[in-house]
Amino acid sequence: MGLMPKDMYDFSVLRRLRKTENMSIMELSERSGVSAAVISKLERNQTVAELDTIYRLSRVFGMNPSDLLRLAEARSAHKANESSHNAEDFFFREVAYGNIKCLYGTAKEGGKVSRPNIHKDNYELCWVLKGELLFHLPHEKIVIKAGEAIQFDALLEHTYEALKDVEMLVLHIRKEKRF
Repeated sequence: MGLMPKDMYDFSVLRRLRKTENMSIMELSERSGVSAAVISKLERNQTVAELDTIYRLSRVFGMNPSDLLRLAEARSAHKANESSHNAEDFFFREVAYGNIKCLYGTAKEGGKVSRPNIHKDNYELCWVLKGELLFHLPHEKIVIKAGEAIQFDALLEHTYEALKDVEMLVLHIRKEKRF
C-alpha cells in the first residue's frame, strides 16, 4: 500500500520558512491570502494543501509552487533494478532515476567508446576507480587515473579510451529545468 496524499508531504517546512523570514502566521496569511487557520493546520500536517494554496504560499517566499512541494515532499526510498549494455568496447551496468543515472563501466586496455550515450541536457561525472582512461573532448585530451574524476557538460562530443584495464563510475546528472 502506497503513501496517502497527506503522508506524502510534510508542510511543517512552512513553519521553518516563516520563522526564517521572521513572519507570524497572521503576516503570512495577510501576504498570501490564505487563512491563518489553514496555515496553522498545514504547519502541523493536519490537512492537505490545495494547489491554489501552494501557489499563494510559495509566492510569499519567492519560489515556484514546485519548489515548495519539493521542500515539503516526504523523504522516501525509491528502489530501482539495474540494467546492463555494451557500448562498443565498454560494458556498463546502470540504475536510473528521474534526475540521475549511475553507470558502472569496465573495459580492457585499448577499449574505446565514442559518444558513450545519446545525452539529454545533463552534466556528466566520470570517476576512475581502477586503471587509466584517456578522455577526449572537442578541444582537449585528459588522462584520468584511479582516484581521479572529471565533470563536464554531457552535450559535448566526448570519447573514453582505456589506457589500462579500467573500472569507472559515470553519473549523468540532469540539469535543473525550472520553466
